[in-house]
Amino acid sequence: MKKLFLLALSVLGLIHTSAAQTAAPAPAPTPQYRPAYHFSPAAHWMNDPNGMVYYQGTYHLFFQYYPDGMVWGPMHWGHATSADLVSWKEQPIALYPDSLGYIFSGSAVVDAKNTTGFGKNGQVPLVAIFTHHDPKGEKKGTDTFQNQSLAYSLDAGKTWTKYAGNPVLKNPGIHDFRDPKVSWNEVAKKWVMTLATKDRITFFSSPNLKEWTKESEFGQKLGAHGGVWECPDLFPMTLNGKTYWVLLVNLNPGGPNGGSGTQYFVGNFDGKTFTPLTTDTKWADYGPDDYAGVTFANTGNRRIFLGWMSNWEYANQVPTAPWRNATTVPRELGLQQVGAQLYLTSQPAKEVARLFPAATTLKDVVVKKEIDLTPRLKNVGDKFQLKISTRQLASFSVVLANGKGEAVVIGYDKPTNKYYIDRTKAGRTDFSPKFAGRHTAPRLAKTTEADLTLLVDATSVEVFADKGLTVMSELFFPTQPLSKLKLQATGNFTVQELSYANLAPKPSSSAAGLGGSK
Repeated sequence: MKKLFLLALSVLGLIHTSAAQTAAPAPAPTPQYRPAYHFSPAAHWMNDPNGMVYYQGTYHLFFQYYPDGMVWGPMHWGHATSADLVSWKEQPIALYPDSLGYIFSGSAVVDAKNTTGFGKNGQVPLVAIFTHHDPKGEKKGTDTFQNQSLAYSLDAGKTWTKYAGNPVLKNPGIHDFRDPKVSWNEVAKKWVMTLATKDRITFFSSPNLKEWTKESEFGQKLGAHGGVWECPDLFPMTLNGKTYWVLLVNLNPGGPNGGSGTQYFVGNFDGKTFTPLTTDTKWADYGPDDYAGVTFANTGNRRIFLGWMSNWEYANQVPTAPWRNATTVPRELGLQQVGAQLYLTSQPAKEVARLFPAATTLKDVVVKKEIDLTPRLKNVGDKFQLKISTRQLASFSVVLANGKGEAVVIGYDKPTNKYYIDRTKAGRTDFSPKFAGRHTAPRLAKTTEADLTLLVDATSVEVFADKGLTVMSELFFPTQPLSKLKLQATGNFTVQELSYANLAPKPSSSAAGLGGSK
């Protein structure tokens, strides 16, 4: 759903007009921009990951999907499945719009206790909780056009039936009332819904997912408030034997580098009220291209995060076809204490490492102004993993370039103590005046040694610094592949270890060229 609603109405007008008249010519396909190990649909528009759940050996990824165009339109729930989090198979659409409205974002749970009564003859129901968005009500100017509804599956997520009693949580008169993230609270013995409600989060509880009671509100005057709060998530994490609760809150605009962003709070939750440890604004990802991310349900002690790799400032304009947008890699979340602060860490899930089995390792690489690593690493491509570690961090940069002078620069600036990604000269920027730029992130670690992991996939780079304390995600669109790799430094800089690995080729039996789908 993630959009500014006035913009969305305008887009819808264009969609309906074009459907009634002659359709615009389809843009030329851009297979060179197709990600290889990030999920993207075979065709058409996608945004928020939805309903992510693990069940009977299968990861289910649902997502906001418009099957009739490459811009935002009437929302459906697309569906993809994976056994390993990195190789996805696109499935038939799971949920279609109906008389109650479009199918906006939400979550899915395994109702193991059959609290809903949907399960029959011992079948365990999967239950999707989502926002019904009524475009007619929105157009009339009402404040009750978003309500929460249910659908259930009795065949492990293959097919879905909408609950006849929808909606189960009616809007009390809040213009933005959406994105239910639901989980079972074992202490309270009830379901807890974390709901985005305009400029705050509202918590509801239920014994059966059908009847909901308001518990509390959080955040009206805390955190970043550049735009509407959206796509929340609430989950427990343990550090040094103590349990804390993490609350993710996406907002647009108001991100740390413009447009969309994901902030978080660490605190305590008693089944009714969330209490933060501090009121500092913290960001799960400082790059411009990670939004609407939430975690998979039913994964035990693992907290696996997946985000939408785009930004509402230009998501409808990025130069890809016949699809638009993709997800981040799956990320394993953790907690780390730095001084008096607790931070959320994010690193590639362990399954991602299997994509890069054969690495070339260089020891004690000394950088004096610039060193071109392309000849030493051989076969440098545009889909790879790069790991760097140093015992004495100083100003330096990694340059991904091509023969046309286009480059993405990823680096660290010691005077400001910030990491950065500069895509100003990385290729196409003409599709949006808000795309080109140099984006920064604070270094949160206090150590002199540092480590960086870069995941590059044709048109994106994800940077995980200092064991995931600082994370940045960034898109770019070169006119030819960035297949040169250089290191630069303002003074002498030594990399103790550098590891480079190209993406392993897919077996011919499963390769389909659809970037993480098959």
